[in-house]
Amino acid sequence: MKHVMLAGIMALALAVPARADVKLTEMVGGKGVGMSANMPVTTYIKGLKLRSDSTSGDTVRTTIFDVENQKMYIFDSKKKEADVWDMADFGKQLAAADSGEGTASFKPNGQTKQIGGKAATGYDMNITMPSTMGDAKNGMKMTVTLTGTTWIVKGAPGTADFQKFYSAAAEKGFIFTDPRAAKAQPGQARARVQMYRQMAATGGVPYEYLMNIKMSGEGPMAGLMARMGNIEMTSSVQTVEVMQLSDEMFAPPAGYKLNQKK
Repeated sequence: MKHVMLAGIMALALAVPARADVKLTEMVGGKGVGMSANMPVTTYIKGLKLRSDSTSGDTVRTTIFDVENQKMYIFDSKKKEADVWDMADFGKQLAAADSGEGTASFKPNGQTKQIGGKAATGYDMNITMPSTMGDAKNGMKMTVTLTGTTWIVKGAPGTADFQKFYSAAAEKGFIFTDPRAAKAQPGQARARVQMYRQMAATGGVPYEYLMNIKMSGEGPMAGLMARMGNIEMTSSVQTVEVMQLSDEMFAPPAGYKLNQKK
């Protein structure tokens, strides 16, 4: 769900109608182990709901974050079924989990540049997250560090939609990754929530980012994991449209089998 934590909106109009919804497309790519060529991602925001569609080959993978109803849906275009998570219940499980806490900072670095005809302000981000390789109790302890620069256009069209959604999500402790991964590494999920809160408070939306992911730790496998974890991720907005989106877009299609997850 990496493309969801830093989605951006490109300005094509001077203002967004107060009740309009937002559709944006971006290219997400990267270098390193497990990373593929640029992948098109389309994000839709309507009130307190967000849908992200990522295309890989002839498969579209969809994740829907429904903060309003505390639900997360995950499905793809190849199967007629969707995984459904009750995020209110999951949030309680995450809060009770015993793990090290991560930290997150998002600070202006004094740099500016033009993106799509708009002035963008640079922010340095740094997220440090505890991680465990293997068994949660006896596995190798590691630290995952995300660093890089995000370019924010303040007051851009879509700002109100962006702030409303991510601020509400942060207040509820909503996560933007597969809950199974978050349950295994709760410290990482909590650190990301801190980042969403700080990003939403900037008064703008992210148009571009470059993120470096590194791993460090102790033990015989630490050196190998450090080399494998040297990953670079990028994202840049391609288009944006302001439109009215239907409620049906923010739930699995009719007729899909729903698999309740815990």
